[in-house]
Amino acid sequence: MWSCLFSLCVLAAAALPLRANEIDRLVSAKLNAEGRTPAARCSDAVFVRRIYLDMTGRLPPLWVARQFTENKRANKRVALINQLFKQDAFADYWAMKWCDILRVKAEFPSKLWPNAVQAYQRWLTDAVHDNMPYDQFARELLTASGSNFREPAVNFFRAVPDHEPASLASTVALTFMGQRTDNWPRARRDGMAAFFARLGYKGTAEWKEEVVFFDLPRALKEGMPAGAVFPDGTPQELLPEVDPRLVFAEWLVAPDNPYFARAMVNRVWAWLIGRGLVHEADDLRADNPPSHPPLLDWLAKELVAHDYDLRHVYRLILNSDTYQRSCVHSAANADDARGFSHYLVRRLEAEVLIDAINQVAGGSERYTSEIPEPFTFIPPQQRAVALGDGSITSPFLDMFGRPPRDTGLESERNNDPSDTQRLHLLNSTHIQNKLQRGWALRQLMKRAKWRPEPIINQLYLTMLSRPPNAGELKVGMDYMAQEGLKRHEGALDLAWALLNSKEFLYRH
Repeated sequence: MWSCLFSLCVLAAAALPLRANEIDRLVSAKLNAEGRTPAARCSDAVFVRRIYLDMTGRLPPLWVARQFTENKRANKRVALINQLFKQDAFADYWAMKWCDILRVKAEFPSKLWPNAVQAYQRWLTDAVHDNMPYDQFARELLTASGSNFREPAVNFFRAVPDHEPASLASTVALTFMGQRTDNWPRARRDGMAAFFARLGYKGTAEWKEEVVFFDLPRALKEGMPAGAVFPDGTPQELLPEVDPRLVFAEWLVAPDNPYFARAMVNRVWAWLIGRGLVHEADDLRADNPPSHPPLLDWLAKELVAHDYDLRHVYRLILNSDTYQRSCVHSAANADDARGFSHYLVRRLEAEVLIDAINQVAGGSERYTSEIPEPFTFIPPQQRAVALGDGSITSPFLDMFGRPPRDTGLESERNNDPSDTQRLHLLNSTHIQNKLQRGWALRQLMKRAKWRPEPIINQLYLTMLSRPPNAGELKVGMDYMAQEGLKRHEGALDLAWALLNSKEFLYRH
């Protein structure tokens, strides 16, 4: 089916193999066992668009797409991956993923309020930007104490629907172990909840501020709850003078922990490849085995061996042949959803899509909060992926499946296309006004000196990161040559058509 949708994949998929890494060896072993032939390597034009979207949530600029495809260096893909780690857009995009998981939201149900949201999002963005080791990241969130306005990591314990130990334990298990405690036996849930039973909350004189702390006086007076048990079944005696969160965090980030590293590399795989080795990515359990057990184990060991450097895992995946395969499938692997024989096509996230439309047209979006709070101000040029507050939204983001950030589940985000979405892109004044009033499209036409062929070439490079093929160029030239059609109107019509194409709307 998809081979008909993306002419670029068909025209330019090359058979040149990458030097196989361990990912490719393990994936290929299973494909061979199942008699499946992997897809060819994707073209440079596909790769530059894919890697920009997957690493930064942005389309590559026109000049980048052109230069990359013209570049003949053998290591240019590796170099581009390394370069994109340095962009602020990388930190913004991956912080958005953490904001989804950690329920970063000013209003109900998290009720962090704007001051805390801003501090929390900034902390998460800095953590991604600075490549904070993942064990340190988890430890700082799990052991944070103080004001939720002044100690951003404290908001991990604030962004929970209620502050009961069982709810706190459930959030920790989902976030850092990829497990849903509603599937656990009662004794296992209670054993983990004991580590969070002496957490205290108190307000301050500052409006909406709250302090989270280890309630030492209560622990000394009442003692620690009996029956603390780690999720692996190991019992643990809790001393009243020691914050039990410290004890749990040290167990969690230990190199031999059976859950921590596996859950994280599975999330990264799902974010980059489109489907977890365990699916859903946050539903790791004994009766939901991984598609490639040796690969999940190997990636987890790599994360631990490299001091929990997540970028090392990103590099392993992004530089693999498995990631860089074409989306074009064959009859032998058309039904393959778990073997990773070809790249999994999927629609752009709501935030990425509206940012891409604004990037192409040249414009901005207006974002608002359903429950107004004082001092909530969103600059006109704010990218949607950099919106820290899940309460601040737009009709477009709601329509295209931005998660409400109520549960921390990956499945909250809905990327399934709908008729309402199609009609909005085809017929709405919202999209039409962006194209007609966008400064970027006007500049593109001026650079092309209003000549049809350069306009068509630049529109394709801007929107699809590739030049048009001969048939597409002919169709565009014939359309713009129609009698009575003004040149800028023809260009806007072409931009509208490309915007509504699956090649623009989907990762491929």
